Amino acid sequence: MKRLKGQVRIIRNQVVEVEFFERQPSVGEVVSIGETKLIVVESSREEGFWCFVLGDMQGIRRGSQVVGQGELFELPLGKAVLGRVIDALGNPLDGGVEVKTTARLPVLRNKIGNLNPRKTDILQTGIKSVDLFAPIVLGGKVGLFGGAGVGKTMLLTEILQNVVSGKMLGGDYLSVFAGVGERSREGLELYERVRKTDAGAKTTMVFGTMGQNPAFRFFSAFAGVTVAEYFRDEMQKNVLMFVDNVFRFAQAGNELSTLTGNIPTEDGYQPTIESQMAQFHERLGASAQNSITTVQAVYIPADDILDYGVQVVFPYLDTNIILSRDLYKEGILPAIDVLSSKSSALMPEYVGEKHYKVSVDAKKLLEKVNSLERIVSLVGEAELGQKDRTVYERGKKLKNYLTQNFHVASGQLGREGVSVPVETVVAEVEGIMEGKYDKLAEEHFRFIGSVEDKLTRLNANSK
Repeated sequence: MKRLKGQVRIIRNQVVEVEFFERQPSVGEVVSIGETKLIVVESSREEGFWCFVLGDMQGIRRGSQVVGQGELFELPLGKAVLGRVIDALGNPLDGGVEVKTTARLPVLRNKIGNLNPRKTDILQTGIKSVDLFAPIVLGGKVGLFGGAGVGKTMLLTEILQNVVSGKMLGGDYLSVFAGVGERSREGLELYERVRKTDAGAKTTMVFGTMGQNPAFRFFSAFAGVTVAEYFRDEMQKNVLMFVDNVFRFAQAGNELSTLTGNIPTEDGYQPTIESQMAQFHERLGASAQNSITTVQAVYIPADDILDYGVQVVFPYLDTNIILSRDLYKEGILPAIDVLSSKSSALMPEYVGEKHYKVSVDAKKLLEKVNSLERIVSLVGEAELGQKDRTVYERGKKLKNYLTQNFHVASGQLGREGVSVPVETVVAEVEGIMEGKYDKLAEEHFRFIGSVEDKLTRLNANSK
């Protein structure tokens, strides 16, 4: 391919407009100014091309010479990236040696995964409220929605730890974690937690942190997808891909769109937000043999779930898990609002008749408890009729039962984490609703694994 030559016409922070001579570049082609790499992303309105700068802006000025060898924006892949932390260019961020491998794939491509996950295959997480009310489909897409500080990252990390380490399935999974626009402190904490677990050697992390320029943050999402595609298609593995945070991906795209002079929509976002979300999500899914199961945290700005940057994610998801600030304040952890959370896999033909019936009845009980709580706050529990009091007490026990200690938080809280098989959860929730545990005080249900384990410990202590 003929060598690219051009010069910078306009500079807008990390976005530059370049006029090329002799030949026009392809989208996704890499060009450079000295040691700094730029990615060609789209044509401008005046016969130039917008390029995103992935590196130091020093020394870049109007008239700077731009050159390219016809190379595409590619990422080093293969077994060499397992257990490593890299950026969107494949540079190591973990203090380790350079990633050396001959396996590479373009980061920007239009390959589309199978959008029809195999709903008969359910991925157990060991998290009671998730497995009972919002089961995860193998090859599906899961959204963890919540405002700041309600436990999205902790929940996402627990799912990673439980599944990839084989605590629940024992399957041969690889995982990819794409840190998009979050704090570098949180990224370091996550790396330290995962590195100490069985999941560490099976996980590749790709980071574009909050302090980096919007181009790095934006491309880190696509780099994570590229790693996941390689694991699925070339290494023939089932893959779990974790993204924290998809809203920050949309936000980085908005910053870049503003710099290229695009007029925002009436919601304040880039006019291309829907196509960008499509480009990201449609590369994920199942192949004929293996799948990419995606778990993505979605920040809700100002706790407004109707924000368009949040709403644009919903159409691609099979499972929506909503975290509640009110539950978090009550100390209900994980703070999952099971009445708002939904999964397309919560059907009798996928999870079984008993599981489906218990989850539906449990939601009805929790809805009834919510209405009774308003009455209790006004007149007190003693004023309830016997039937309503029984319902209220069982509902509070169920609410407490859905709390759970996480493995990834054991070092901070000093409490050992637990994983509970979904069969146990279904049986014990049914027992709570039928009055099997009416003689057990509600505080005994808080932050336990299974009820039977709790009863065994209580009996042992009473002797």
